[in-house]
Amino acid sequence: MQKGPLPTWKMKVLLTGSNGLLGQKLVALLREQPGVALVATSRGPNRLADLYPDLPYRTMDVTNAAQVQLLLAQEQPTHVIHTAAMTNVDECELNHAACWLQNVTAVANLADACAQHDIHLTHLSTDFVFSGEAGPLAEDAVPAPINFYGESKLAAEQLVQASAGRWAIARTVLVYGVAHHYGRTNLVLWVRDSLLAGKPIKVVSDQWRTPTLAEDLAQGCWLLARQAAQGVYHLSSDELLTPYAMALRVAAHFGLNAGLIEKVDASTFSQPARRPARTGFLIGKAQRDLGYQPHTFAEGIALVSAQSDAESKKNPPG
Repeated sequence: MQKGPLPTWKMKVLLTGSNGLLGQKLVALLREQPGVALVATSRGPNRLADLYPDLPYRTMDVTNAAQVQLLLAQEQPTHVIHTAAMTNVDECELNHAACWLQNVTAVANLADACAQHDIHLTHLSTDFVFSGEAGPLAEDAVPAPINFYGESKLAAEQLVQASAGRWAIARTVLVYGVAHHYGRTNLVLWVRDSLLAGKPIKVVSDQWRTPTLAEDLAQGCWLLARQAAQGVYHLSSDELLTPYAMALRVAAHFGLNAGLIEKVDASTFSQPARRPARTGFLIGKAQRDLGYQPHTFAEGIALVSAQSDAESKKNPPG
């Protein structure tokens, strides 16, 4: 005999990294889906509490196996979308132990718990699992990372693929967008803000990427979870551009001085971690299997512009 009321949801999604850029976009998207219950988790306080006072939020450190097991057993989600990670490429190069803990150990904890409770896991990965010798790349391209961040993300992919559970891996490229109470920047915002301040910038012209609007990546993750997809999927735009070309487009959209943008090659910068020269993704599999349809880069810049204006009104300076 059934005890207590039946749940009103058909899917229950537990989201890690809800304070991050992608996490915030997923919260906004999943809250609008009928029949979906959402539990947001991050390590620190909930950055979205003022936007969504009714958002179910739990503090969870994904590097703590006991905490992961306990929370998944308590919440009993049908799906986990794992966006939490250490993504600063140079920090990963300088601090291998912290990078491995957050990008590999944490994934082992989640993959084990999801397999144990028959929870579908969507795991986020990156174009940096590739060497950068060729692009754009399909899902069956052979990974060969050239920095420690890429090595950690590839190790995490292999853990997920070896797990006994149900899983999908979403690889992505150069994510940009606007987030709430979020300290980090991205290429579009950095170019706009630098040019607005009249600050000259150096931007590389010998690297190639397919830039990804955060809303598009969130949509792709939702499609993977909703369809309980199995396997590896590439989620990005389909426009292969250099950061320099992207910067020129940002300047043009905002009517800013492109003369402040200096075209340089990657050897100009001395960074701890090497960057792959040419990645970018072929996204035909996600388009065919999932119905994934990303924005163009021009549409993405326009959306970022509108959201930045709205965010500024919510949080006026001073």
